[in-house]
This record gives sequence, structure tokens and C-alpha cells, in this order.
Amino acid sequence: MKVKMILPALTEAKSPFWRPIKYSLFPPLGLATLASYLDPDDDISICDEHVENIRMNDRPDLVVIQAYVTSAYRAYKIADFYRRQGSYVCLGGLHVTSMPEEAAKHADTVFLGPGEDTWPEFLKDYGTGHPRKIYTSTKRSLHRLPFPRRDLLRRRLYLVPNSIVVSRGCPYQCDFCYQTSFFRNGRSFYTLAVDRALSEIDSLPGKHLYFLDDNFFGDPAFTLRLLDGLHGMGRLWQAAGTVASCLSPGLIEKAARCGLRSLFIGFETLDTDNLRTQHKFHNIDRDYRLAVRRLHDAGVMVNASFVFGLDGDGPDVFDRTVEWAVEQGIETATFHILTPYPDTPLFGFLQREKRLTSLDWDRYDTRHAVFSPAKMSAVQLEAGYRRAYREFYSWANIFRTTVQQKTLPYILRHFAFKAAWKKFEPFWDLVVRLKSVSAFTPMVETVLSGSTGSDFDEKRPSVVETVPQEE
Repeated sequence: MKVKMILPALTEAKSPFWRPIKYSLFPPLGLATLASYLDPDDDISICDEHVENIRMNDRPDLVVIQAYVTSAYRAYKIADFYRRQGSYVCLGGLHVTSMPEEAAKHADTVFLGPGEDTWPEFLKDYGTGHPRKIYTSTKRSLHRLPFPRRDLLRRRLYLVPNSIVVSRGCPYQCDFCYQTSFFRNGRSFYTLAVDRALSEIDSLPGKHLYFLDDNFFGDPAFTLRLLDGLHGMGRLWQAAGTVASCLSPGLIEKAARCGLRSLFIGFETLDTDNLRTQHKFHNIDRDYRLAVRRLHDAGVMVNASFVFGLDGDGPDVFDRTVEWAVEQGIETATFHILTPYPDTPLFGFLQREKRLTSLDWDRYDTRHAVFSPAKMSAVQLEAGYRRAYREFYSWANIFRTTVQQKTLPYILRHFAFKAAWKKFEPFWDLVVRLKSVSAFTPMVETVLSGSTGSDFDEKRPSVVETVPQEE
């Protein structure tokens, strides 16, 4: 059987916000995982439109497309083409789960929620000639998850080819988060077995890893056992966590000793009322400054996430947020315009309030205001968002945060991450066009290894030596 798996581009290259390097970070691990359930004799290809053009001059037996909100229209166009060619087309992903009736018009089968339970069931039905129109995930478990088919991924096209996922979902349910829809039917957070996670880590070449989990610290018991296994493995890694995990006694320090070098944190807003209205209760009454200080003291860089346009935000929110982030010496920041993803509580609220101004999914990219803000105009919101990026990554503020670092290695690392990410766009564009992104992966490892606290030079034991085997 000939199978073609496609990740459509999140946005068209003609957009003024297109950043080739941003979309050349991670390979499509989800599709590679689904590929592992197929027969070894199947002819399988994985195409990531972010890093290569899709050649649509073939006629696969089965086409599998993963769709997000801003790639939905592109996904539908590709799906319609292959259905006309006679291929059997499957659609899944976040947007498909949120808008199943819309997606079903463009596919033979749609998948709602994660696919670990539904995809094998579909393959069995497809093999007998009786696939269903809709498969809905309800049985959530990763304990029999096979390794992703990384041999199908073009590693050289990615800056961070060693991405990995050891859990699904998040234990929290914030109103604006897409996950509230994706994990609605069944468990909303679950993990791999620790020995299975460490086995996959052990199989990856090089030193650098990037955990793509929504919340690496979502299950503290699992995380602690995983860190025990990571100790001495010689890894340098990045992940995402919460303010609460940063304040947990000893947790960040232990993670740093095991190779953690950068943590993405959803601060979202400095306003407590905003947190409360979006049900982000786990951030309320948390000391943001202390969380940043704990990370920096442990030698861990901060990638802070902020959302603009919440109902408590006025026109002053942009300057206040940027100034706070600069004062803390934060390395990198991602700013977003509040986006009411379809089928989330936020979307329902704004719809009832008649404040939605667009249902054009291409604009649901956290860069456009698709609703009427409460305390400013949509024009002010978009302009303030763009100004926040300009100010935070201005040379003046880059130097201002760099001089706050305590040692020369920290100074160099901070400057390299903060300046290179936003100030060298023409260089990165050229690297992407030359398909030479992976040539800079060793540079990332070198910069990350410039901090203290790592045991990456110790002898690297096997997984069996480091972690008791689970039943």
C-alpha cells in the first residue's frame, strides 16, 4: 500500500509574518508516530510543507493530513485534490477535532482527538474494507506506543531534529487553550512509561533534545523518575513548564543538573483578574519574579509567553509587559494576540457576546484580532502587539538584559539566543533556502552547554542501568 502523510504549512509564504526558521525547527513527529503503526512493507512518505514543496503528481492509496486552524484551508485543498485522484483521504488534528462537520466535507474519514487508540482501529477497518466516517478517541494510554518512524523524516531540514513527546495534553483547562477541545472525550493528561521514554531518548543521536510536551512537569512523580533516568545521559534539553513547577522546591534545580537549559513558560498576563476570567488558576498568586530568578539561578533560560487582548487589558498593557520582561532579564519572549480557537470556552463566550469579527481561519494565527477587545480597538491591539515585539527585541533592550547576566558564559549564551532569534532573519532565510538548517544544530548545542550544573560529560549509562524496569 502506498501511503502519503502530509503536514500542510501553517501559513502561506506570502504572509509578511512568515519566518522560515520558525517553521524549520521540529519535524512532524505526530505523523511519524502514526506511520509506525503501518505495515513495514508499505510505501510510506512524510511531507512537511514548511520545509519542502508537496509534489502532487502521484496517486497514493491512502493520504493522511494533519490540520491546525491556520492550515485548515490548505489542508482541505490538498484533501480535495487527492480525493478527486481516487485516494482515500484521512483528516485529523486540532482543527478537525474542533470542527468535525466542516472537515468531514473534505475527507473520507476524520479523526477526533489523539490517534493512539483510533488510528490502529481505523487501519484494521480499512484493511477489511469497512472504515468508518468518524473515529473519536476515548481510550487514552501511551503504554504501548511504538517508536516514531524517524527514518521517514528528513533530519537535515530541521534545526531541532531531536524533538520528543513523553506525555499528552495538560492537567489544566484554560478557557483559551486549544487542548480543551482536543482532549475533551477521555483523559486530558497521560504519560509514557518512564523506561519507554528513556529508551526513545537513548536512541537519539547527539546531545540536544526538545521536549514538545505541553507541560513537561504535569505529573511530578513521572517527571522525577524521568529526571533520575536522564542524570548522566549527557543530554542538553529544552521543555515547557508552568510557574508552579518553577516554584516547586528543588525541582528546577534537579532538572538543570540533568541538562535542562531553557524553559517555555506561559505567564500569559500580569493581571490576576485576567487569569481568573480565563480559568488559569494555577498562575494566580504565584510569584513570577521568583520563578524567573529560580530558573536563572539554576542556569536555565526563560522563554516567556504573553497574551494581549484579555478583557482586563488596556492600551498600556504592551509597554508594561515588555518593561517587566526586560527587568527580569528574560532571554526570549513570544507575544500573542488572544485568539478564540473554535470549540474552546473562549470562542463560545465571545460568540455569545457577539464580539467575534472573523471566522477566517487564516487569521486565527495569534497575530490578528478576530474579535472586539473590551478596552481598546482591534487596531490598537494589533499595533501594540507588533510594538511589543519591536521593543523587547530592540538592540537597546537586548544589551540591557545581556548585562544583567552574572558570568561571561551566561552573557554570551543570553546574547546569542536573544539576538540570533530575531535580528538575523536574512541569514536564517538563506540557510533555510539552502536546506542547511541542521548544520547549525551543533552550534545550538555549544551555546546551550556554556552554562553550569550539567553532568553531560559523565559516562553515559544505558537505560537499563539507570531506571528499574516497570511491570
